[in-house]
Amino acid sequence: MSDAQIGLMTATPIIILFAAALRRMGVLSTTATVSAVSLSVAIAMVLFTTH
Repeated sequence: MSDAQIGLMTATPIIILFAAALRRMGVLSTTATVSAVSLSVAIAMVLFTTH
C-alpha cells in the first residue's frame, strides 16, 4: 500500500466526521452533508483504485 493510499484512508474518515460535526452544529444542511460525504467517498475510491 502506497503512502497516497494510506493518506486517503486517513483523510476520508476525517472529512466524514467533520461534515457530521458541522451538521450537528447546524452549519451544514442535510443535503450538503450527504453531498460532502458521498463525494469524498467517491473521490477516495477513484484515487485509491487508480494508484
